[in-house]
Amino acid sequence: MKTNGAGGRLRRDFSPADATGHMDDRLNRFVRTTFRRAGRRYAEARRAFREGRGDFGLPRDDEGRSKLVCRRYAERRAVVVDASGRPDCFEAGHPDCEGCAEDVREGVVETW
Repeated sequence: MKTNGAGGRLRRDFSPADATGHMDDRLNRFVRTTFRRAGRRYAEARRAFREGRGDFGLPRDDEGRSKLVCRRYAERRAVVVDASGRPDCFEAGHPDCEGCAEDVREGVVETW
């Protein structure tokens, strides 16, 4: 009960939980199940995203080739990347190709 300061009484604040008795439980259950469902969907999306990326975390096309942007010619390419992180278009000794292979291994190469 609250008073209005002049000695008169005001009505008690009404809460839906007072009327139902179980509103808090129902709300907690709803929030908990909703967050669990969202968490599962997030985990599924994350797993699918990881599976869509191959070695070195590069996105792949339908044929399994890595999709990256060539530093040397500044063009999109779908290439096979070997276990050392070198794309099949790699040319030893060329600074752009060497930098590209290093970026592939570090996971910071530009992709499309």
